[in-house]
Amino acid sequence: MGLVLSVVFQLAHVVEKTSFDFVAEDNKVIAAEWAIHEVKTTADFAPQNKVISWLMGGLNFQIEHHLFPHISHVHYPALSKIIRKQCELFGLPYNYYPTMRQAIYSHVRFMKQLGRNHE
Repeated sequence: MGLVLSVVFQLAHVVEKTSFDFVAEDNKVIAAEWAIHEVKTTADFAPQNKVISWLMGGLNFQIEHHLFPHISHVHYPALSKIIRKQCELFGLPYNYYPTMRQAIYSHVRFMKQLGRNHE
């Protein structure tokens, strides 16, 4: 179970498309509103794959899970369409990877990028 959860969290948050705001050391407050922060720091993966959605209990719809944690995961596919349109309307990214393989590759590339010595 721990392996499954760690894969879900890595593919939903530690990928190339997500972004994280930095705060000034004296401020300790993120400027973005909560919902905007959730959308920017989260990615969906394999949203059309019903087997993966079933195996993951809908956690491959991480944006929807973060925005609506008390809504049943069976509604996430419909919610994702609404959220995507709203993100477009407000100029926000809707981070997703069409397949789990694409999310895994993005995670590996991002980990390599993080591992490079930045001077």
